[in-house]
Amino acid sequence: MTSETVRRRPKLRPAQRRTVTKTWLNTAAMAAVALVFTFPFIWMFFSALKPEDEVFSPDPSFIGSEVRWQNFADAWTLVPFGRFIFNGFLVATLGALLSVIVAVLSAYAFSRLKFRFRDRLFLLYVLTLVLPQEVLVVPLFIMMNKLGLVDSYFALIVPFAFTAFGTFLLRQFFLTIPIEYEEAALIDGASRFRTLWSVLLPQLTAPLSVLAVFSFIGYYNSYLWPLIIINTQELATVPLGLSMFTGEHGTQWSLLMAASTIAVVPSLIIVAVLQRQLIKGVALGGFGGR
Repeated sequence: MTSETVRRRPKLRPAQRRTVTKTWLNTAAMAAVALVFTFPFIWMFFSALKPEDEVFSPDPSFIGSEVRWQNFADAWTLVPFGRFIFNGFLVATLGALLSVIVAVLSAYAFSRLKFRFRDRLFLLYVLTLVLPQEVLVVPLFIMMNKLGLVDSYFALIVPFAFTAFGTFLLRQFFLTIPIEYEEAALIDGASRFRTLWSVLLPQLTAPLSVLAVFSFIGYYNSYLWPLIIINTQELATVPLGLSMFTGEHGTQWSLLMAASTIAVVPSLIIVAVLQRQLIKGVALGGFGGR
C-alpha cells in the first residue's frame, strides 16, 4: 500500500494571527461603514420604483407591490428636469473651473511671492471661511441687483468662486514643493506664469482634482443662492427643480425619489472618473508645509 502524505497548512505565529484578525476586522468595519453611508441612496432608488401610496407604507420594504420604472419618465416630463440638469451641470462645471483658477493664482501668490503683510492678509482671507452663506446672500443680492445681473448665469457662478478654501488647500501643497524647482526654471529664463504652468501645476494634479470635485458638488447642490437669485424656470438648477415636486397638495414622493436618483448621476460619474486622483489627494492631505 502507498501512503499519502497529507500536507497541512503551516501554523500561523501569534503575531501573524493578530495581523490576519486585525485585517478582517478592519475590512468588516469598512464594509459596515460603507453600508451605512450607501443605505440612503439604496432606499431612495427602491422608493423611486414604488407606487405613490407605498413609499411610506406601515410595513416598509425595498420592493413595492409593483416595480414602476415609469416614475423616472414621469419625473423627467412633469417638470423640465432635463433643463435643470443642464443648468446644474453647466453652472457646476464653469464654477468649478473658475474656482480652481482663482485658487491656483491666489495660492501661488500667498506661497511664493513676497510682499508686505502677506501672512496677515492670508490669515484675514482664511478667516472669511467662518462667514456662513446666509450672511453673504443679502449683500451679494443687492450688488447683483444694482449691476442688473439678477436671474443670470453670471450671478449663479461668479460670486461664490472666490472662496478661501481652495486657496488654503493649494497653498499647503505649494509649500511642499521644493522652491529649487522654481528657481531653476527662472534661471533658465522661464516667466513666473510659465513656471507655474509647466513646473508646479503638473505636481498638483491630485489636489486640483480634489478641489475641482468639491467645487463641482458645492455648486451642483447649492440651493439657497439659486433660490434667491433665480426667478425663471429657464435658469433653475437641480435643487430648485427637486423642490417643484412639493406643492400645495403635498409631495409626490415617488417622483421626487426618481428625480433625486437622476440628479445624483452626474456627481457619481465625476467621482468615478477622478477616483484615483481623489484618493491620492486625500491621502496626501495637503496640510504639510515647510
